[in-house]
Amino acid sequence: MGIVIRRFLAALTLTPLAMLSVCAAQPDTDVLSPIAPTAWNRARAAHLLERAGFGGTSAEITLFTALGPHAAVRRLVYFDGAPAPHQPVFQPSDIFEPGLDPFTPSRPATTELAARTGSALGVAVKVGGNRRLQPVADKFFYWLRASRLETDRVAYWWANRMLTSPRPLQEKMALFWHGHFATSEEKVRDARKMLQQVELFQKEGLGDFRTLLLDVARGPAMLAFLDAGVNVKDKPNENFAREIMELFTMGVGNYTEHDVREAARAFTGWNYQGLAYQLNADQHDAGLKEIFGHTGRFDGEEVIDLILAKPTTATFIASKLYRYYVRDDLDPVLAQALGQKLRDFHYQLAPFLAMLFESEDFYAPDAVATRIKSPVELVVSTYHKLGLQRVPGVPDLNELCESLGQRLLHPPTVAGWAYGRSWITPGLLLLRGNFALDVVFPDINFIAHDRYPDYAAGEEIRTVHERIRAGMDITSATKPTASDGGKDTMAMSNVMADRDEAFNTRYASYRGWQQAIERVIPISRETARLDLAGQVVRAKLKTPEAVVDYFAHQFLSTPLDPAGRAALVKFLVDELGTADIAVTTTYLEDPLRKLLHLILSRPEYQLG
Repeated sequence: MGIVIRRFLAALTLTPLAMLSVCAAQPDTDVLSPIAPTAWNRARAAHLLERAGFGGTSAEITLFTALGPHAAVRRLVYFDGAPAPHQPVFQPSDIFEPGLDPFTPSRPATTELAARTGSALGVAVKVGGNRRLQPVADKFFYWLRASRLETDRVAYWWANRMLTSPRPLQEKMALFWHGHFATSEEKVRDARKMLQQVELFQKEGLGDFRTLLLDVARGPAMLAFLDAGVNVKDKPNENFAREIMELFTMGVGNYTEHDVREAARAFTGWNYQGLAYQLNADQHDAGLKEIFGHTGRFDGEEVIDLILAKPTTATFIASKLYRYYVRDDLDPVLAQALGQKLRDFHYQLAPFLAMLFESEDFYAPDAVATRIKSPVELVVSTYHKLGLQRVPGVPDLNELCESLGQRLLHPPTVAGWAYGRSWITPGLLLLRGNFALDVVFPDINFIAHDRYPDYAAGEEIRTVHERIRAGMDITSATKPTASDGGKDTMAMSNVMADRDEAFNTRYASYRGWQQAIERVIPISRETARLDLAGQVVRAKLKTPEAVVDYFAHQFLSTPLDPAGRAALVKFLVDELGTADIAVTTTYLEDPLRKLLHLILSRPEYQLG
């Protein structure tokens, strides 16, 4: 089967990758006028569901077509007539201990603190004996592993909400804000804080931008990510002040270095205790500051108000929303008009989005099927269109999305992800096809990565594990291995750590992993259960042409070109051995899965 499919894909070059380019928008602000009800049709309802959610099933598209444009947009943005969500809240594993917060920035910092004070991370130094700091080092690696594994569970929980929520825009906006206010577990190192921020995006993502901005800025995830703890009176740290202007509100060129320095003073004293914002008044600089030409004893909230008062802020946010939901190309005249609209709405996001989704511009030919799906959108929309009610555990969501370039809760930088053509390279296009293959024909060699350490330190952990199980003592089990002409495969930092008899870093890494998998709830590892043959039978499809059209309409945002359609029909006939669908029902499933793999691997499927 794999050889047949690879040969077919190699020959199927009917839709060039160049089609992924986007046409230029026109500087006509009249395009923001509402689309006429008479112009509403099934294709436009499908487009709305694709962009404002994670695609639509055939039944959902039928429903939204019947609603008309105004009611359809109201249902998505304001949830008018949408069922109440009944999705479970996240069920945390029993992993957190009070001594773990605040978490020390590194293993050396942890063991040095323990050596100096007698304890760290809530663990006391051993009274005597060998490796007196070992329990402390073990605890550091335990939380490092456990928080990452728990964050992976949060990602699954969130993806399931994207998949099944009757309010898909709520989750789509949360995904937008996650890329906008991009904090990462790699720096925060606390799944609880990452979950709290996602829940904030879900709750306030369609509300008032000022409220959202202030709550994100005061959220422990952002405070930890941008080093609030070291932003104190007389020693201001500019990280947050710079990012809130450059990335979160205004954009480069709309502020000065003086504005950044003065704003940093205003944010001094902002910190957190556990999962709550805390203002340390004795660390706040209450002196006079000059920001954007205004002078006063500004605090952080007042700086945010000064930022929101600048027209460039509304234009920046409105433009970013437009590029996310409509198209990349945005004329400066239209950008200014969008900014004015957002100011007219007093930074209320729901009416701004409703205006955008109901506009003629949103349904223009240059906007339809011209946006490359992000990895998360690709994966979730595929599962949604297949009718799944749960994100499968095989393939692993986190590993899959990471390979495609977008791992939830792990944005690459504070700038988030680069959207558009960055999602598509020849290699990534092949990986997207492999994802489609894994959906229809699950990988029997799958390894559960939350049970098996398969990342940077994984080989080292597995080596120590095998040696310990073979009866070696800790010192022998954690000695570096040599290969490739004697080159040490262990990190040099770990070699140095072994010389300190107070603890053993490699053993701590191994023991921390053991403790983590003992306490973190495993991710369910079921595969997708598909019944494509049943769909064909229920739809009463009689010919290969009808079958190809059925699945193409279900999954593609653009029509198949005649040659591509003919090639898919021929492929199906060859696989079935006949053009008579009625006589193939007992063996129809596998040929349909091969057909679906080809459709999902086409360049058109990358567009939404």
